[in-house]
Amino acid sequence: MTAEKLNILNLKAPSIRILHFTWFAFFLTFVIWFNMAPFKESIVQALDLSVQQWKTLLILNVALTIPARIVIGMLVDRFGPKIVYSLLLFLAGLFTIAFALANSFEAAAIIRFLMGFVGAGFVIGIRMIGEWFPARQVGLAEGIYGGWGNFGSAAAAFTLPSLALLFGGEDGWRYALITTGVLAVVYSIIYYRSVHNTPKGSTYFKPKKTGAMEVTSKGDFWLYTLMNVPLYLALAVLAWKLGPQNLGMLSEAATDGVYLVLLAMFAYQFWHMWQVNKHVFKEEVPEIHRYKFKQVAALDLAYLATFGSELAVVSMLPGFFIDTFGLSQVMAGMVAASYAFMNLVARPSGGMFSDRFGRKRMLMMLVGGAGVGYAILSQVDSSWPLLIVVAATMFCSFFVQAGEGAVFAMVPLVKRRLTGQIAGMVGAYGNVGAVLFLTAYSFVDASTFFMIIGATAFVTIAFIGLLMDEPSGQIAEVLEDGTVQMIDVS
Repeated sequence: MTAEKLNILNLKAPSIRILHFTWFAFFLTFVIWFNMAPFKESIVQALDLSVQQWKTLLILNVALTIPARIVIGMLVDRFGPKIVYSLLLFLAGLFTIAFALANSFEAAAIIRFLMGFVGAGFVIGIRMIGEWFPARQVGLAEGIYGGWGNFGSAAAAFTLPSLALLFGGEDGWRYALITTGVLAVVYSIIYYRSVHNTPKGSTYFKPKKTGAMEVTSKGDFWLYTLMNVPLYLALAVLAWKLGPQNLGMLSEAATDGVYLVLLAMFAYQFWHMWQVNKHVFKEEVPEIHRYKFKQVAALDLAYLATFGSELAVVSMLPGFFIDTFGLSQVMAGMVAASYAFMNLVARPSGGMFSDRFGRKRMLMMLVGGAGVGYAILSQVDSSWPLLIVVAATMFCSFFVQAGEGAVFAMVPLVKRRLTGQIAGMVGAYGNVGAVLFLTAYSFVDASTFFMIIGATAFVTIAFIGLLMDEPSGQIAEVLEDGTVQMIDVS
């Protein structure tokens, strides 16, 4: 078989059924994660929220996602995607129903903070798809999973307001949210009864130790430590946003307390990293069992530049069109949706290009295309024809999202038993990028904002060229009886 022969309509093939069941699970998590945005006016009125309180809900909605992706990645590698995805969908549905029934800002804030873990659902499917598709098809399959699932955010924006109108009344938005929650609970049961972690006869490889990612050399240990620092810095930036210098939702003492907690969390994480990997300082890991953590570092940075920029741009693009072209809120939202719509074809295309033309080469080209796209957007002003601006937006978004597909075309090929944790760390870097870019946007105009992202993309290309090796040959995994199994990655 070749990547071109992956027939998504062949439902008799178990791998294709797994792909469809899993992308729809991811689709539902994104519907739920973004189901609050279309109902801003209704929620603000129902809960009597101030502008600051609404902005706080938006921040809380993503705050937990960074650590959640790391934790979910570990749970997936330990227990398998079947049970973890089913449980996440079930809990997400219950939290959605609870949020729909909230009658105060405090209740809504607590529930929305807890719902940040829903954004980690993406990580689970990466391991599931990686188990079911060979290396020559995994890029396209992961791209379909990510692109079609990611479309859930646009689907929520387009369908939930209409659903609320069907229910009618001032509580229509509540019933619409409850509907999505019930759907998630029901689908959690369907998913659990319909999928398996691996094809029949295959082994689900688990990490030898839990609590931190395994590395295989001293240099990789220190690089792993370094790459964990931005995850905590991004959370510190979120605390700073909530602190007295910005939104004022946290006192100075509370903000300092968050910083201390983050420092303690990093120290605790470092202790786990040492416990899991201290053996590499005493003896060399056999060559056959080694992998290069620099591969993970390169993918982290590539996802920061691609998915991180996507999250940031989606957040500001409607306002950019309103301010630049004087569009109405409804029209600006529809025009800005052109960016998200590209997910349907762009991510699968990036994965397919990666399968066919080389992982490293295509990733560098696609990230470079994104950099060019952002450079073009940085020049947009009110004199540009709107159709040209929409075309430039779609050009940029294609390369950004195709780059995301190329990133996760490679994630399952680094080290099979660590795929969940690698996907979790790479995914978390996407959220880190969003925090950094949106923080920069709070200090500069839109043109400079796009220039910063474009420059980040071009710098990222240099790091990919320096750090990344093209996957080739085979990787080794050890069965429970000690037998070594070789897995093709090219």
